[in-house]
Amino acid sequence: MRAAIIGAGFIGRVHARALRLLGIGLAGVAASTPARSAAAGRELGADRSFGDAVTLIQDPAVDVVHVCTPNYLHRPLVELALAAGKHVVCEKPLGISDAEAAALTELAREARVVAAVPFAYRYHPMMRQARAMVLSGALGRIHLIHGSYLQDWLLSPADSNWRVDASLGGASRAFADIGSHWCDLAEWTTGQRIAELIATTEIVLPRRAAAAHRTFEHPAPAADQGMCQVSTEDLACLMFRTTENTVGTVAISQVSAGRKNRLWIEVDGSAASLVFDQERPESLWVGHRDRGEELVRDDAILAPDARRLSTLPPGHGQGFVDCFAAFLGDVYGAIREDHEPGHPSFDDGLRTARLGAAVLESARARAWVKVGQ
Repeated sequence: MRAAIIGAGFIGRVHARALRLLGIGLAGVAASTPARSAAAGRELGADRSFGDAVTLIQDPAVDVVHVCTPNYLHRPLVELALAAGKHVVCEKPLGISDAEAAALTELAREARVVAAVPFAYRYHPMMRQARAMVLSGALGRIHLIHGSYLQDWLLSPADSNWRVDASLGGASRAFADIGSHWCDLAEWTTGQRIAELIATTEIVLPRRAAAAHRTFEHPAPAADQGMCQVSTEDLACLMFRTTENTVGTVAISQVSAGRKNRLWIEVDGSAASLVFDQERPESLWVGHRDRGEELVRDDAILAPDARRLSTLPPGHGQGFVDCFAAFLGDVYGAIREDHEPGHPSFDDGLRTARLGAAVLESARARAWVKVGQ
């Protein structure tokens, strides 16, 4: 099984590291220019550097295409890969609109290939433990789902990125980029879908430095780059109700000072509460009426699906790349037909795209809206 990556920024390198952990060969890489492709090929240890994405997709040595480009390129590249009969791993958002995501999901279904979206936070062992506890009924009847996803990498007017430009990243930024992860976890952990929501969004910094093609891994410099108008949200706040009539709230922000990647989710039930904090991923906090306790990752207490992902001894921290490798392990297992598909698929990418569309609609109308199913 041979993989190839289109896009050599932060997330492309994460894909490459995870593939290396799994022992999956990297047949090639394509970046934004032939020169960048060559540099990325050397850095990532690819067999070949491709001068353009189309040639990479059409190469018979490539079995699986990983699309790690700016969002506006997802649809055309995925369409080409599916037409070539390749399996696809596409970064979220699946498209810059829910209509694009729906079209790609249908094409993938018709192509009868494995098509995955990296909602990799599902693959923290303690996140799996949280899900097992909730679905087992250990928390009792769920009556509140709440939390936040906070970052600070766009706090300054000098901070910029291609995601700020709606023509490159889509009409939603903060929610599409990180709110989608939180909502995916909330629905996957509880087994409940968000049925309706009311949202507000805010552009905290209406003018920013002209977009530098950087990510939060390499913040844009403070030097004057010229300013541009911003049309995508810096933060979003949602209140929602699920299909099981459970209420919830979440705050999403890319302008919260000191918060690097703080994804926090709490599920409160009639018997207990549970908290997962992605910046402290080796434990869960479980609250009872008479006490609170911290469950630390230890195979002796983990549910089977969580134990499967616990690959290091307790006390040896597992991180994001480990999650990514576990996610890709499931994807490539599905391709080899080693096990039943259990990875996040294009259907999950479509689901978060529909949530994003509902967020923008609600923020414009200042009203409750139903989420498309």
